[in-house]
Amino acid sequence: MKLSENPDLQPILFGLFLSIYLVTVLGNLLIILAISSASNLHTPMYFFISNLSLADICFISITVPKMILDIQTHSTVISCVGCLTQMSLLIIFGSMDDMLLTVMAYDRFVAICHPLNYPVIMNPHLCVFLVFASFLFSLLDLQLHDLIVLQFMYVNSVEISNFFCEPAQILNLICTDIFTKNIVRYFVGAIFGFIPISLILLSYYRIISSIRRIPSSGGKYKAFSTCGSHLSVVCLFYGTSVGMYLGSAIVYSPRKNAMSSAMYMIVTPMLNPFIYSLRNREIKSSLKRLYSREI
Repeated sequence: MKLSENPDLQPILFGLFLSIYLVTVLGNLLIILAISSASNLHTPMYFFISNLSLADICFISITVPKMILDIQTHSTVISCVGCLTQMSLLIIFGSMDDMLLTVMAYDRFVAICHPLNYPVIMNPHLCVFLVFASFLFSLLDLQLHDLIVLQFMYVNSVEISNFFCEPAQILNLICTDIFTKNIVRYFVGAIFGFIPISLILLSYYRIISSIRRIPSSGGKYKAFSTCGSHLSVVCLFYGTSVGMYLGSAIVYSPRKNAMSSAMYMIVTPMLNPFIYSLRNREIKSSLKRLYSREI
């Protein structure tokens, strides 16, 4: 489905989404380059941030280039194989974002609640393992959907009320068994929704409890400032995703659902590098050094 049927808006949408895509890719690449080029940023927190930026680049690259091509060619058709590929990659990198934000909350918990043991607990082997485990959980999410959605290969024509192959819509269109569909939906929602959010909330509950015991206000601010960027990204990620699914559940409007999906799929990955660069002195210093080195 097109975001707008108005032909006069198509050039504006083309320029808008092309600009958003370029800004998102460039911003996240700069974050990765800044972290990899500065030795003082070779820490667990920045290792997870660079992986999150990589996942965001992949996440937005799955939908926006196809949408830009559709606007240019005036076509909204996608093949069955292309739709399955897009859906699968969306699940993998969307779940990666979900898992990495949970891992980053644990990293901040260890850094603030157990600062003396932080270098021992968050050693390089554990950091690599946590990222690899996040990827494995993402594959599990994909397999749960594929058990049902692979039936899509035998369907000749399906209309999708969105600008991309949204997994939830594909599941609704293909699976007629309500019981099986609900099992997949609730199981996936529990593993990749309720559990990560619960772990993040638990981590911040422990963080706030530890910060409250710090006697000086300066120490409290310094401790909590290290969580500010992560907390902003968590609120943005879960706020847009929950808003998208709640909105589609309460009021079914394909056009409104597509707009809320655009917020989740496009705007969130674009804002993440700005949040981490504007609120983080180390990353800003590294970016300035890179800029001065190029000059």
